Amino acid sequence: MKNKWNQQIATGFGFGLSRFMPGTVGTLWGIPLAWAVMRIPSLALQITVCVALTLAAIPICAAAEKQLGKGKDPGCIVADEYLTLPIVYLGLPFTPWVVLSGFVLHRIFDITKPPPIRQLQNLKGGVGIVIDDFAAALLALAVNQLLFHLFFQ
Repeated sequence: MKNKWNQQIATGFGFGLSRFMPGTVGTLWGIPLAWAVMRIPSLALQITVCVALTLAAIPICAAAEKQLGKGKDPGCIVADEYLTLPIVYLGLPFTPWVVLSGFVLHRIFDITKPPPIRQLQNLKGGVGIVIDDFAAALLALAVNQLLFHLFFQ
């Protein structure tokens, strides 16, 4: 039963099994999760929750990778994407444009993996699965902050 629950969480309750862009479809779970995190009134506590979500993703993804036996970082594992998405909204209002830009930026940086993000995924196990998404989220946060202050304020 434990394995089944872990696989459900890791695959985004089946969203990661999508035949069309599973990483992007699976990341959709991050939007309501981010909404919940952004409702926390303290930025420090929001950051703490984002760190906790990222750390929780490591054993979830590592176990699912072993359980599924589909090689390193199979595309159906999307917990790394949706559990790091809230990071891209830290310190920003949760408005439609900010949500859209953050989601798109996170996906762009996760898919293209600009240096040094690409090198980070060479790490083994759950850390290797999650760290590139964490770095992509940090980069997306920086760009999302810049866009907000230049255009959306």
